Amino acid sequence: MTDLKLGVLLWNQATDWPDYAESARRLDELGYEHLWAWDHLYAIFGDPYQPIFEGWARLAAAAGITKRIRLGLLVGANTFRNPGLQAKLATTLDHVSGGRAILGVGGAWMEPEHTAHGIDFGSGFGQRLDWLDEAVSAMRDLLDGKSVTSEPGGHYQFNDRRHQPLPVQKHLPIMIGGSGEKKTLRTIAKYADMWNWMGPLDFMRHKIEVLRGHCEAVGRDPSTIEFTLGIKATIRDSAAEADRVWKAAMEHNRTPMERVADDSTFWNGTAEQLAEKLAPYVELGFHTVISEQPAPYDRETLERLIGEVKPLVDRG
Repeated sequence: MTDLKLGVLLWNQATDWPDYAESARRLDELGYEHLWAWDHLYAIFGDPYQPIFEGWARLAAAAGITKRIRLGLLVGANTFRNPGLQAKLATTLDHVSGGRAILGVGGAWMEPEHTAHGIDFGSGFGQRLDWLDEAVSAMRDLLDGKSVTSEPGGHYQFNDRRHQPLPVQKHLPIMIGGSGEKKTLRTIAKYADMWNWMGPLDFMRHKIEVLRGHCEAVGRDPSTIEFTLGIKATIRDSAAEADRVWKAAMEHNRTPMERVADDSTFWNGTAEQLAEKLAPYVELGFHTVISEQPAPYDRETLERLIGEVKPLVDRG
């Protein structure tokens, strides 16, 4: 039998605090493993200038109204903050939540929000991934209570940097999102406790093989990395009704259908259909699934994903 773990990312855009707070509490009650937030300054679906809330502040607020669910960014934009600040934010969240923080981080990709806010976007994706590797190494050491001094020639200039207090957790987990084969997956092999990505089955199978190669090269057992699959679920008694609900959500988020019609990460259907689709991913090693949920948050999907889909997958 499988013990499928489930998390939810409640979209930060096109929402308000009361709806978010009610949904966060309900996820906690239902037994979801973790609650995630985006780390964006502009909305990433539809109109970029529609309302969107900041991620770290939202997680800290969620910590105060939940009891057991774990909390993290999916994933933090490494470019937004000095790694020392990011490690301090994660540690603070860990104390506020009583040891429930996850430090999620990635290379960052949305150029307009960087340009508009005067944040250095670097010369290209390759450079940002070099920054990510350097940053994650430093954050891991900081979270573990070590002093950090930068190597010559790096992007960061740390000088005997150290932090107190340490996290509540003895080993605060780091989640890295991405699938770049030369750099991101190698950084994941070196440092990540959790890896998140999404895509078609064959695509994900290939990425796992690349990650395993990097793990072998750095002497890491890939089974020590928690593979997490990203989806966007809408569940109803028929696929047609699920599509109707999904389209209404996209309209609420000012997202034209032509922009998402070919996005294979939206999974609309019955509980049985979603369980059947998940089964081969579970066989690949994705025993954790994180569903991104648009506002207004779909209570029925949240209830049925953990109440119906999980039991079906667990029974195989």
